[in-house]
Amino acid sequence: MTDSPRAAGTQTLARGLRVLQLVSMAADGLSIQDVAGQLDVHRSIASRLLATLAEFHLVTRGSDGRYRTGAGLAALATGIQATLRAAAAPIMRDLAAELGATVSLLVIDGSQAVALSVVEPPGASYVLSFRTGSRHPLGRGSAGVALLAAQSPSPGEAPNVTEARERGFASTFGEVEPGAYGVAAPIAVEGLPPACLNLITYRPETAEGAGPALMAAAARLRADLG
Repeated sequence: MTDSPRAAGTQTLARGLRVLQLVSMAADGLSIQDVAGQLDVHRSIASRLLATLAEFHLVTRGSDGRYRTGAGLAALATGIQATLRAAAAPIMRDLAAELGATVSLLVIDGSQAVALSVVEPPGASYVLSFRTGSRHPLGRGSAGVALLAAQSPSPGEAPNVTEARERGFASTFGEVEPGAYGVAAPIAVEGLPPACLNLITYRPETAEGAGPALMAAAARLRADLG
């Protein structure tokens, strides 16, 4: 029995989105063989996927034969980010008020975690500040770990990433802001970049109880986006 045209089309779309994700995360770009190996497909399939993405200027082929993100991806990313921010805004406001701490929405940008939106709790006399546009390396801090956990498991990944994926949130201390606790829940929605909701606080009691609330907020956002 062969796959229906619709099923085949869905698979092609998923592969194309995965290629975009892989290329955007590769600091030095990817070759056709790199993409074929990471997708576990024949080289000819990887070549066709990259050629289609290049046609729409989402990736570009350099003189070294490696593919990197193209100018068209920036415009696409801007629209996607606006969708994420709009959907997350009321959820983040509720979460910041519930926990009395700063909450941020972060996504992957290459090899870094970048904050798209930040909400501080209302009426708080003192909060830990976190700016929109702030960046730090993936794998560092609760958000960096959660963003890696929002992706499919990869060989040799760090144990804390596997743990975060299994329990539904990541928690760290002092990895981005000295003396600060971080708790983040990954958000994976097909067709959107890996994202996470992240809380930062100096209060250990807030961090200790934040995991379930962040997971519930992430589930609400996934439902709204899905």
